[in-house]
Amino acid sequence: MPYLERGAFLDLFAGGGAVGIEALSRGAPCAVFVERDAHALRALRDNVARLGLDARARVLREDAARAVASFARRGERFAVVFLDPPYGAPETARTLAAVAEGSVLEAGGIVAMQHATKAPPPAAVGALDVWKARRFGETTLTFFRAPA
Repeated sequence: MPYLERGAFLDLFAGGGAVGIEALSRGAPCAVFVERDAHALRALRDNVARLGLDARARVLREDAARAVASFARRGERFAVVFLDPPYGAPETARTLAAVAEGSVLEAGGIVAMQHATKAPPPAAVGALDVWKARRFGETTLTFFRAPA
């Protein structure tokens, strides 16, 4: 079964929500969007409403790492976690570590992280190991996989 259909999708640093909305359109049963910027949050909420996704989407204004810690405390689990932090943002490592340590991934779940090609993440973070990476010029998507 494809990853998106296995469970909830978590879009951290969601911006206008394009990635999470795409996940919903490709079979994710639900998505949680986390964004702290007020302008991006307005666009995100508008996009979710205009597309009629309110029943399958939850939008939170919160720091990404704090949100991950809250999900872990409540026992919320995700099949896929997507991180697209601002390049060079200091909270990037903290958020990735929170995902790796916080038990928010389902067994065998994946984390996809978008980053500058010249600034790759570590090969392993907690229980997460790099599974594969795809370069798109100056941008790379690195995929981590949780133990099954």
